[in-house]
Amino acid sequence: MRYRSFGRTGLEVSELVFGGGAVGGILIDADDDTRRAAIRQALDAGINWIDTAALYGNGRSEQALGWLLAEIDATPYVSTKVMLDLAAGDIAGQIEASLVRSLTHLRRDSVTLFQLHNPIAAASTAKMISPREITRNGGVLDTLERLRSQGLFDHLGITALGEAPAIIEVLDTGRVASAQVYYNLLNPSAGRALPTAYEHASFAGVLAACERNGAAAMCVRVLSAGVLATDARHGREGPLTAGDTVESETAKAKAMQAALGDAHGTRAQAAIRFALGEPRLSCVVVGLAELAHLHEALDAQAMGSLPADALERIEAVYAMGATRAPAP
Repeated sequence: MRYRSFGRTGLEVSELVFGGGAVGGILIDADDDTRRAAIRQALDAGINWIDTAALYGNGRSEQALGWLLAEIDATPYVSTKVMLDLAAGDIAGQIEASLVRSLTHLRRDSVTLFQLHNPIAAASTAKMISPREITRNGGVLDTLERLRSQGLFDHLGITALGEAPAIIEVLDTGRVASAQVYYNLLNPSAGRALPTAYEHASFAGVLAACERNGAAAMCVRVLSAGVLATDARHGREGPLTAGDTVESETAKAKAMQAALGDAHGTRAQAAIRFALGEPRLSCVVVGLAELAHLHEALDAQAMGSLPADALERIEAVYAMGATRAPAP
């Protein structure tokens, strides 16, 4: 396992992070023996960070992680998140209640990283939150900093979904230690410009903003909710990006698969290796549905980033363009 600097925090994090989300679902849906084996094997392989959230399985991911880590007496870095209901008001109260509940589930006095889970946009809605709401006096960042001063977590972060200019505005406050950045083979716009003919939701400038502010960038949706890994559908593939559908993501994935073939590992491995080739990413969060997926991801990490000839084939797909029309 190789390790990368986690922004300005001084932490060194494994290139792969164990994702406890609902899309993969191994912490939520698998039997206890499988969950136990997954955590043990991940830690034995050198993975030193596990990412979860209050939203994942309505707390079941955190609860599983709580008893699993207690049982095997392990203390990896752990991150979790709070999803705010902007229509309900009392943001500070929501944040504090969610954190206390998460720590109870996790059976911990503190976590390494506590993150805002809401997408960020110019104007707040019930789920989207504006930079003003985050940065104002008594807002999200003030509340998080107060709770951090109480020793309940070490670092605070955001989820860099929504609208790029609004995300960048928050990163440029310099008050955020990390961002969960949408970056994958179908949409790496957070780190590079894509041709206009290749239709995509734009996260332009997000990785540059992370870099200039010393914020760690955690790659999320590396497999586009599984679309890049397999043609099998489990019903949890919903895209997080505006304008995209499972069908449009599938069409793009097929174009990439045709260009890359099987010379660079499985479809999932090629996607993971692509993300590992971006040095500004501190880590790649990988969701798992079964133990075989963990081994597949570990093998991809051992292979390293994709070679130049594969990147040239990927560039050709971007240059050809792709629409958001459904796959045939």
